[in-house]
Amino acid sequence: MLKQRLMTAILLIPLVVWAILALPNQYFAMLFGLIAVVGVAEWCRLAGIPSGLVQGSYSALFVLLLGVLWVVPLNGDDGVIILLASSLVWWVVILLMVLNYPRGSLLQNRSFKAIAGFWLLAPCWLALVTLHSRVEDGPVYVLFLLTLIWVADSAAYFSGRRWGNKKMAPNVSPGKTMAGLWGAVAGGIIWSAAGIYLLQPVQSVGFIALCMVTVLFSVLGDLAESMFKRNARVKDSGNLLPGHGGVLDRIDSITAAAPVFVLGLLLLESGL
Repeated sequence: MLKQRLMTAILLIPLVVWAILALPNQYFAMLFGLIAVVGVAEWCRLAGIPSGLVQGSYSALFVLLLGVLWVVPLNGDDGVIILLASSLVWWVVILLMVLNYPRGSLLQNRSFKAIAGFWLLAPCWLALVTLHSRVEDGPVYVLFLLTLIWVADSAAYFSGRRWGNKKMAPNVSPGKTMAGLWGAVAGGIIWSAAGIYLLQPVQSVGFIALCMVTVLFSVLGDLAESMFKRNARVKDSGNLLPGHGGVLDRIDSITAAAPVFVLGLLLLESGL
């Protein structure tokens, strides 16, 4: 399993970095749209959406939604801010569900889970495409965001193994500990300092604070998928990536982190 994970990572990471830095924004949007569509197909399994015509219609509706977000003018940053801010409502609901799991009825409601799949993936796609579209520094910011999440995740893993004892959300993900959470925050602080040097954002203190909030949301994204997988009684969202499970298993943290990072960045740069 470890060998498979390493081989998959060795193959995928250079491709992801190349796609971010080399592809024009429209092709970047298409590539990550394809990744999101695969994620939607995996979400059907977690949400209990029947295969066949129903699942195909659900995926087609999601593709249509991405198309609308791509072609309909959003009135610049203001429109994106409104859409990304509205997506935070979804994550507040998810936080309450994680804190109360396994109590609550929403996890048994197929309609809620179907709508949740769109809220999970569409704002993430919009955030990444918007960030990537920045003329001067967009691809570098996207790469920084992903590395911020990877660094925080790695720091959480090692600190949790070394000092972990108190469980963070034992009913949702028994392996995650408070030590891992603080390790993720510490790793995020260190990487955000590197980001200030490389990116030179308009507000250094605000940028560090934004990175910390982004790290916390990345943990929530991870917990959210764990909750839905536990409810569906599956170990992985899929088996597309050897040793890693499915696409959702690799992007769960990004689904929550990307919207809040881009929203915060736009607010910082607008002076709010």
